[in-house]
Amino acid sequence: MSGLEPLRRLAPVIILVGFLALVPVLAEGLDQPFLIRVFTRMVVFAIAAVSLNIVLGVAGLVSLMHAALFGLGGYTVAILAEHGTTELLVLVPAAVLGSGLAAAAFGLIALRTAGAYFIMITLAFNQMFFYFFVALERYGGEEGLQVSTSLDVAGMALGGRTTIFYLCLAVLLAVLVAGTRLVDSRFGMVIRAAAGNDRRVSSVGIAPLSYRLAVFVIAGAIAGLAGALLVVSQTFISPAEMSWVRSGDLIVMVVLGGMATVWGPALGAVVFLLLELVLSALTIHWQLPFGIIIILLVLFLRDGLANLIGALRSGDGGRGHD
Repeated sequence: MSGLEPLRRLAPVIILVGFLALVPVLAEGLDQPFLIRVFTRMVVFAIAAVSLNIVLGVAGLVSLMHAALFGLGGYTVAILAEHGTTELLVLVPAAVLGSGLAAAAFGLIALRTAGAYFIMITLAFNQMFFYFFVALERYGGEEGLQVSTSLDVAGMALGGRTTIFYLCLAVLLAVLVAGTRLVDSRFGMVIRAAAGNDRRVSSVGIAPLSYRLAVFVIAGAIAGLAGALLVVSQTFISPAEMSWVRSGDLIVMVVLGGMATVWGPALGAVVFLLLELVLSALTIHWQLPFGIIIILLVLFLRDGLANLIGALRSGDGGRGHD
């Protein structure tokens, strides 16, 4: 039984990714190719939401600067492409490194605070990034930056929207598997223990700050990766992706999907963006029913949408980190 435990814990991940893998086939069958681009965006935000949950659900830190790290990764790719660098094997690592370093620098300051002070300082840092790129007229300013050059991998053309979709989906799968391993590791156990009672962790000779900084950097680097993939998929980035509103959206995606699981936020991101898409097509006042639905889902699904999946599983479904 113990040998099957890792596979059982990854079953929801396999099901979610397997469902998403069918999107291009369904889009072609329905003669709606635009759905591939729509779901590519969902997959990208699913990666961003999973990365935020490492900070929010595992470490217990409500960060409002995740959109800044997400957007920074996107701008890194777009700005380097603007200057002639088209190799994704250079652009994507640069985005990951840039967002990771920013998370380290600002996290070192923010993590010395706690509670409402941590929320406010991360919000302030987020808006600093937002207004910096709004004022950066050289790279589009408030209008955003369009990537006009073709990107390639090892000198070969990247391919069409279906190729990009599966590339993003493969990254999502890797992030979900790595996230599950991280949460189950000794490192993850220390992070969860520090979230519960950092004084007890300190009493056994472990410095909670260093562990929190490490998890903040990991989450920031993955957010930068998601931002890079956003630019790869839509060849455009704007400061709107870095606003505090986007940070709020990511938090709602995490809570909606379920903070108690690694894969829940990915499901939350897909459902969040699907609701936004469907309701905005029905009425110009879509924000009202959208808000009501989100509130009802959060109220009646205390552990998020992952709780619905957990209810279909044996005994411990929906409890603990999967």
